[in-house]
Amino acid sequence: MNEPSLLSISGVYRSFSAGEQQLTVLTDIDLDIKRGEMVAIVGASGSGKSTLMNILGCLDKPSKGQYFINGQDTSTMDVDQLATLRREYFGFIFQRYHLLGDLDAVGNVEMPAIYAGKDKKQRSERAKNLLSRLGLSDRLDHKPNQLSGGQQQRVSVARALMNGGDVILADEPTGALDSHSGKEMMKLLQELHQDGHTIILVTHDMDVAHFADRIIELKDGVIIRDVVNAQPTAQKTLAQERTPITTWLNYDRYIEAFKMALIAMLSHRLRTFLTMLGIIIGIASVVSVVALGEGSQQSVLENISAMGTNTIDVRSGSGFGDRRSAKVRTLTAQDSEALKVLPYVDSVTPSIKSSGTIRYGNQAVSASFNGVGIDYFRVRGYQLAQGQYWDETSETEMAQEVVIDNNTRKSLFPDRSAIGEVIFLDDLPVRIIGITQAKESAFGNSDSLEVWIPYTTLSARMVGQKYLDDITVRINQSAPSSAAEQGIISLLKMRHGTEDFFTINTDTIRQSIEKTTQTMTLLISAIAVISLIVGGIGVMNIMLVSVTERTREIGVRMAVGARQGDILRQFLIEAVLVCLCGGAFGIGLAYLIGQIFAFSGGSFQMIYSTSSIVAAFACSTLIGIVFGYLPARNAAQLDPVDALSRE
Repeated sequence: MNEPSLLSISGVYRSFSAGEQQLTVLTDIDLDIKRGEMVAIVGASGSGKSTLMNILGCLDKPSKGQYFINGQDTSTMDVDQLATLRREYFGFIFQRYHLLGDLDAVGNVEMPAIYAGKDKKQRSERAKNLLSRLGLSDRLDHKPNQLSGGQQQRVSVARALMNGGDVILADEPTGALDSHSGKEMMKLLQELHQDGHTIILVTHDMDVAHFADRIIELKDGVIIRDVVNAQPTAQKTLAQERTPITTWLNYDRYIEAFKMALIAMLSHRLRTFLTMLGIIIGIASVVSVVALGEGSQQSVLENISAMGTNTIDVRSGSGFGDRRSAKVRTLTAQDSEALKVLPYVDSVTPSIKSSGTIRYGNQAVSASFNGVGIDYFRVRGYQLAQGQYWDETSETEMAQEVVIDNNTRKSLFPDRSAIGEVIFLDDLPVRIIGITQAKESAFGNSDSLEVWIPYTTLSARMVGQKYLDDITVRINQSAPSSAAEQGIISLLKMRHGTEDFFTINTDTIRQSIEKTTQTMTLLISAIAVISLIVGGIGVMNIMLVSVTERTREIGVRMAVGARQGDILRQFLIEAVLVCLCGGAFGIGLAYLIGQIFAFSGGSFQMIYSTSSIVAAFACSTLIGIVFGYLPARNAAQLDPVDALSRE
């Protein structure tokens, strides 16, 4: 009973487009190869022998006809199913070796087992055993450029045997070797044949062909001779060396793709850095802009806090543009007292303002006179540097006591203590009882001179004014500012019988500034995002160049069994990794900018947001996926034959 064919081709044609015409390379090929045979396919250049080998090795598909591998019809299989057949049945020995220059000998040999899903330890041990068996035990960690031609060819043989190599396809196995290395290679192939491997040689050298059991000659795409070699061959066994394919380990292929991405990046450091540059600048811009926005907002809010935290000012009139506001004199000290009893009020101060000349000895300076209540300094957030504030008794008795600011102290008492000294506010003598700490005005007018006396004193002894200029209310931090404002308005309307006043809510100012700052930050961030997009386009362009440069590598990976998904994953991970590294460097650059900004003595510091940093990483990852997908997909969709033929 005849043994069934391992490989069977029936009525196969292979045509290629050549402009508007079709070039037929193989015509009506019928061929059966049994397990364990050693077959030589010979013919002149252009006879179609390489095309036939590509079809036999599932690197190419026939234009017409059928091809069966161990009874499986390949004509209905997709690219990933063909990749599975290449992993399970075939091992390739290429004329130009096609080893990956970034990997050492063990790494090159392991490659088919990675795509077959073998355990790392298992495949490493097998790769080392195969290389040792082929006389390369002292070359395991050598890269291809450190090996001779014969040694590279042996690494190629070990790679072909990695998954078992039921069928070994050798394309001109001695074509790139000297005569001695060529003889060694043919001896090795004979040994593999004796071990039970099916060997298919593609050669134009009849001396090489005579090593085979069977010689098939092609001419102009047609088999013109198929003869059994008269030369006797050594007894061979049909024992299969192919090891079972294990279940694919999901995490393992990601780890390997990650390692290959790192190797590719490190092999082209300058190109990798230039690819990252756009991402680095974009991420650094986004993080820095957000940090600057946060810092400036915090600085402005601190300045507003200098006016008093969470305060509401009540003033006469209907608003800042009301010309009649000076004639409205309905705000009184009794209104101030009434507001104090509201449950959400922390403190209240009445206020009367004036200005004039402060005289001390032969010195005279212009200043603002502020008649305020005992809680004024709490309401406005002032701190004492020296002395004390006045009390309720001083307020009731219209005491001639004054608290001065630091600017007034420096102007009148630069070299001596001011506490206890008597100064004249216009013609009114007052005794200095306290000095406030230096404090910048919310609007930058930090050089003005301010003094504070009881509002009763200013009212009765200086200006003769019975009404108040304004009332300032400090709201409890736990109370909603807008609700408190409505409560104050309702109370005063009830007391006055009309709304002859208006309120200024500093919390509203705070909210407006926050919104404005956020809008500006968003606007500038949008500009920075554009630079990220430009950086992403740069990543895509460089990755497309990388795919072009590494086309042969992609072909080799496909030849040893890589699926389209494996190739897609490798290049996509590489793009994401480039963007993530660029993101990390960008964040580092943003922090460096912050340090430089701090050392430059700016009025505020950059405040970094964790959410912006997380968003930056997420953004860089997204850029890697979006802009890396097209090059990765192009790589995955390459034709193995075309890829292998690229130089």
